[in-house]
Amino acid sequence: MTSEFASGWVNSPAEFDFRSDTLTTPTRAQLLALQNASLGDDVYRESHTTNSFEQRMADMLGKPSGIFVLSGTMGNQLSLRSLLSQPPHSVLCDHRAHVLCSEAGGLAMFSQAMLQPVLPSNGKYLTLEDIQKAAILDDDIHSCPTKVISLENTLGGNVMPLEEVQRIGGWARQNRLKMHLDGARMWNAVSLYDTVEEQLEKLKAYASEFDTVTVCLSKSIGAPVGSVIVSSESIVNKVRHFRKSIGGGIRQAGIMTAMAEAAVNEVFLGGHLKGTNEKAKRVGHFWVERCGGKLLQEIETNMVWLDLKGRGIPDGGMELVEEAEKQGIKVAGWGRIVVHWQNSDEAVYKLCEALESLVKRVDERMSSGDDGKNLARKAGYGR
Repeated sequence: MTSEFASGWVNSPAEFDFRSDTLTTPTRAQLLALQNASLGDDVYRESHTTNSFEQRMADMLGKPSGIFVLSGTMGNQLSLRSLLSQPPHSVLCDHRAHVLCSEAGGLAMFSQAMLQPVLPSNGKYLTLEDIQKAAILDDDIHSCPTKVISLENTLGGNVMPLEEVQRIGGWARQNRLKMHLDGARMWNAVSLYDTVEEQLEKLKAYASEFDTVTVCLSKSIGAPVGSVIVSSESIVNKVRHFRKSIGGGIRQAGIMTAMAEAAVNEVFLGGHLKGTNEKAKRVGHFWVERCGGKLLQEIETNMVWLDLKGRGIPDGGMELVEEAEKQGIKVAGWGRIVVHWQNSDEAVYKLCEALESLVKRVDERMSSGDDGKNLARKAGYGR
């Protein structure tokens, strides 16, 4: 093993990367877990590592059964397909939902389903009243009846309160609607509770309101690949069939699930996610107090939304990217900062340095009467 290769397992390449928590990387603990991974064929249900891990995840979320899939997108698509039957049918979701905006139109293609995007009236998360106004429950032949409510937690870093989920779940059951949870960042949602025991209790409480739940293993906790769907045995059997039909059957899945289990143990059960929330708040506080900026929304978990436009930074955020690069930091140009457990204190410091340099640059330009639009146009940002 070369020193360069070895160092990547000790010091994550994502240490100075704030673009997304999808960039978290495997650790030495995950590498060591491979030594005991089963090499059985998962299509034949002979991967003992995978079977054990799937059941452990189901137990952790209070469901009878679980199944490993290759991505969060695959997990959502297979879950929703398994809850739907025959069109016309529609899935109601938040207008920012991943299933609507970031899954390549999969529901239309794979499930022949229409999506009903709904704007949350509180600007943060859907309420029962939002859903009641939008859901189509009658047999009007001009409409596409709602069959599934798909919720996402967290969404944009905001946590959907358990009490609201319980209200929605109760109403959905009364009206024979299915419920799906895109829980890609459920680990982050429950990280707000003080102890691991409380976090595990809340995971089960949230999951109990849904027919299908997905949790991501690569986002935030750093496994190399995959998500898990948990549900009833009958639905998981249906998911397994659909997974095979789209090429999702895996042979030596134990290599992936051994690393995923190590990630759950090390990062989630190890309590590392609470630190990401604290670092996100440090960044937000610095932006407001030291840089004179505003936040587009309150920081609840690991996402910081900077109001770049309000601070005089041209559309596109090119200058933010440039200043970050000078500090050896990677950020997205549109003002979303995502903190993850592998971002070090040094990385946060460098990010704050970049933000301070950015606003100084903007203020100097403003004082000279240049609003920066010409610079943005030359670089192809805006018109």
